[in-house]
Amino acid sequence: MTGVDDTLDDATDQTAPVWAVFGDLMAGLLGAFVLILVGVLVVQIDLVASLQQEVQKRQMEEQRRMALEKALAIPLASGRVTVNNGRIGISGSVLFATGSDELRAEGRQLLKSLVQPLGIYLRERDEMLMVSGFTDNTALLRGSQKRFADNLELSAQRALTVTRALIDEGMPSSQVFAAAFGAEQPVADNSDEKGRAQNRRVEMAPVPKAANTRSTESPRAP
Repeated sequence: MTGVDDTLDDATDQTAPVWAVFGDLMAGLLGAFVLILVGVLVVQIDLVASLQQEVQKRQMEEQRRMALEKALAIPLASGRVTVNNGRIGISGSVLFATGSDELRAEGRQLLKSLVQPLGIYLRERDEMLMVSGFTDNTALLRGSQKRFADNLELSAQRALTVTRALIDEGMPSSQVFAAAFGAEQPVADNSDEKGRAQNRRVEMAPVPKAANTRSTESPRAP
């Protein structure tokens, strides 16, 4: 019996390490599975949060667009003003003669009609109005009659003219500023007159105020 017992003891001793290795392997696999599961859950949570943020962002943009269109209902109905992605567009021909930064009478009347609804919209949302000037890519005339160095300068002067007109008609200067883009960012093909006419434009876009602007305008605590 002693020989048999010794044989069984030897077999047991050889089997024990196998089970130990198997147990370690299963524990490692289980740990890896848990890590993968946790990783998948984290990714899904991040994805859901991102989708929710995107939905909220689009809802806010849609509400903003609807509020802007409501505020500008009368000018929009006239067909001289458009709203696209939160930007108010006015054809350059309504405001200015070709190559000029002098405001037409018709254009001044249009801007006057925009001041009150835009002022209310900006105050309700604590925003500012960015007035942007754009041109087509046609080179300006050369010679003694040339008033502007290039299209960028022309677009800058037009944006400033519109900005000053809005201020003259009652918009607070703290709520409006000018920007110029020249022939950059065309909305149509410059290869024909129809496209060039669309690119000669002024756009106005409500934008958030800078943080330092808000803190400057906010009353300080005693």
